[in-house]
Amino acid sequence: MKRPQILIYAKPPRIGLAKTRLAKGLGSPVAARRIATALQAKTMRAALNGPWETILYTAPDKELATSLGGLWPVYLERRSQGPGDLGDRLSKGLREAAPGPVLFIGSDAPDISTALLRQAVRELNRHDAVFGPAQDGGFWLFGINKSHRTKSPFYGVRWSGPHAMEDVWANLPEAATIGVLPQLIDVDEAKDWEIWQGRHEAEVEAHTEAQKHTADANKKPGFFARLFSRD
Repeated sequence: MKRPQILIYAKPPRIGLAKTRLAKGLGSPVAARRIATALQAKTMRAALNGPWETILYTAPDKELATSLGGLWPVYLERRSQGPGDLGDRLSKGLREAAPGPVLFIGSDAPDISTALLRQAVRELNRHDAVFGPAQDGGFWLFGINKSHRTKSPFYGVRWSGPHAMEDVWANLPEAATIGVLPQLIDVDEAKDWEIWQGRHEAEVEAHTEAQKHTADANKKPGFFARLFSRD
């Protein structure tokens, strides 16, 4: 299998440039910038720690040399997203990618991890394409085994809506085999952030409670402790 390529599509987390819908919903561009920065940091950690080639596709072109204080490592290859809508920009990445496994990710999924990206690569060992569904009908990851005959599945897609993944799937060859990863939340709007925060806080609370029960149980003397504590 050829070395996989992971293409990250992201804009610098600057006020007015990225996460404008999130900023509007939160009523705070500063809070939106902080969230966007945290999401990109998580994405970078996940994508830069695996046996693949990682390339950052960014916009506008004047940001290609930006490092954002180390958020975008200086050694990370950057390329221009180019003009047009999202379909045009993703198609450009697919055209420029070498034949082999190609995975597209954004920087909006707070639960993305290196383990999930490894799982996506494994799925491409067994399938022609792979999706990481998002809760809003889009996808946080799409992967495809590119050949010289591969056509872009990104045209005619209803982006930023509940049919994005469905439309890309429909554009794949009828005989294509598809792998599916766990569904994650993509943070595009304030409600997405609130939903993720609620789930995260519930998980932390459950984990803390489980640790407390475990600690309490460990304090109680077991059978052998009682047996050997006899005088």
